Amino acid sequence: MAFPPIRLTTTIATATVIVPTSLCLFLTFVQFGISVAHNVATHPTAMVLPLFLSPPNSSRTSSSSSSRRHLQRSERPNAHMSLYDDLLLNGYYTTRLWIGTPPQKFALIVDTGSTVTYVPCSTCDQCGRHQDPKFQPELSSTYQPVKCNIDCTCDDDRAQCIYERQYAEMSTSSGVLGDDIVSFGNLSELAPQRAVFGCENVETGDLYSQHADGIMGLGRGDLSIVDQLVEKGVISDSFSLCYGGMEIGGGAMVLGGIFPPSDMVYAYSDAGRSPYYNIDLKEIHVAGKQLALKPSVFDGKHGTVLDSGTTYAYLPEPAFLAFKEAIMKQVQSLKQIRGPDPNYKDICFSGAGSDIFQLGKTFPVVDMVFGNGQKLSLSPENYLFRHSKVRGAYCLGIFQNGKDPTTLLGGIIVRNTLVMYEREQSKIGFWKTNCSELWERLQQSNAPPPVPSAPDGKGPPEDMPPDLAPRAPADFNIPEIQIGQITFDMLLSVNYSDLKPHMTELTAFIAHELAVNVSQVHLVNLTAKGNDSIVRWYILPGGKGAYMSNTTAMEIIARLSEHRVKLPHTFGTYQFIEWHVEPPVARTWWQDHYVVVISATIIAVVIASLASGGWFVWKRRQQSITAYKPVEVIIPEQELQPL
Repeated sequence: MAFPPIRLTTTIATATVIVPTSLCLFLTFVQFGISVAHNVATHPTAMVLPLFLSPPNSSRTSSSSSSRRHLQRSERPNAHMSLYDDLLLNGYYTTRLWIGTPPQKFALIVDTGSTVTYVPCSTCDQCGRHQDPKFQPELSSTYQPVKCNIDCTCDDDRAQCIYERQYAEMSTSSGVLGDDIVSFGNLSELAPQRAVFGCENVETGDLYSQHADGIMGLGRGDLSIVDQLVEKGVISDSFSLCYGGMEIGGGAMVLGGIFPPSDMVYAYSDAGRSPYYNIDLKEIHVAGKQLALKPSVFDGKHGTVLDSGTTYAYLPEPAFLAFKEAIMKQVQSLKQIRGPDPNYKDICFSGAGSDIFQLGKTFPVVDMVFGNGQKLSLSPENYLFRHSKVRGAYCLGIFQNGKDPTTLLGGIIVRNTLVMYEREQSKIGFWKTNCSELWERLQQSNAPPPVPSAPDGKGPPEDMPPDLAPRAPADFNIPEIQIGQITFDMLLSVNYSDLKPHMTELTAFIAHELAVNVSQVHLVNLTAKGNDSIVRWYILPGGKGAYMSNTTAMEIIARLSEHRVKLPHTFGTYQFIEWHVEPPVARTWWQDHYVVVISATIIAVVIASLASGGWFVWKRRQQSITAYKPVEVIIPEQELQPL
């Protein structure tokens, strides 16, 4: 959905930055001040996260650090991490990070346009209820505050470094900088490392109601988690993201280098061109035909910027108008309809069908050609999003970037695409794949497979407690039986009286998020608990089956326990309290056959009724023919038949 541009004026080199915005565009100012003039339109799902301006003394310009970045990738470990959520449904993708000793888990939005990694602090009285509990520094034996120094903004007592943040829609965040052990999960071969992060003390606005706990900054800058790990020499100067597609969300993420597939497409990325991750886009083709545009149209202002925190894509006005016209010519058989939100002039089409795997028969292939002549082919899922109100309808996910000549490519462009940010090599690679099966696909490619992780992850260093490394996900201990019912309790942060009228809607959302039919989800009980509500549900097998498999049951429970069930903000946040499974109830002969018996009985009754009715009619006719007539009754004379 189209967003007006926002003008951000920074104090660095008096540069003026114009970027499109949506729900949560924000600027971070840790080592320098920023003034914000805003004019923003919000949208419930789309998100543009910060395009961070690195300070002049950023680590990427340090000659002393560059010499440490030329080790071969095979000599460095990497952190393989999973991605959760969905770009268009949630507005972002999150990963899991553990901070402290013992580790405390957080769901963080992965964002290449931000450099600061932050989580809510236990001292924050003005923070919202997010996916996980707040970080408690007092419970971490390895936590250290970052003391005031000449390179940071200090608190009023000049004791500790602080950061401040203002969002374009007027939400804010501020807190202190801390240093602690960061762990990357049991799929990572990278040992836990010390890193500086933000510990929030104040949240306002949309940030307050955000479901994710915080941000994982992957941009260029001293506080970037990537830069910190590179400076330590523990990973190569590279990371990768692989977003799920239109049908399946989630994906994968890697901090450090991996062996690229042999058919990966590369684009040059000049770190000196802009403070963002940019690529040298030169041409766009629609259905094999090049748009009549000069290559310079994609090189205005900050050039072509790739930002994982932005939902959609935004083109300069000439490029967008040419792109829209080319698409319209290719889909003349479809009906153009209004978008799902009357506040936006979305370009939408109906009649394409609901099977996304068949969209290529209706919508054209779009190619992006880079300066080296290589091209990235975009399938329809890379420039379309589903119409939320009309089945089988889709809308363009590429918009005009106001009057800003910058080209901004958000996450929709790289759905089901492995994107390798080869910072040391000044290039970004693209490889079309199924991101839900990334590692299997990589091993099937012509390149050597990635270094396998240890079965239980690499343990912590000897000078750290053994429980520092995060543990594997909890074993649900579901017995190997046929499962006839799953019962579970949820604690929702919504008042009972507010929740009760909307239970039908909530049931539909629960069914959708658990990938089951609404008829399988049943409300058992709804009770109040202070300002919250406790809901008990049970889920039955689908279709005619009397039971569900252990795999299906484990997936349902995993979605709930890992908070992959995403509910609208009107239902608040939830806690998964408890669950249990039950085998199918032993059925009697009557329960198994009552439908057949009742049907046969009804049919027999109908047949008997029809037979009785027919016999009664026949009997009456017979009586009318042979009825007795008295002598005095006048009988009309019958006409004689001729001889």
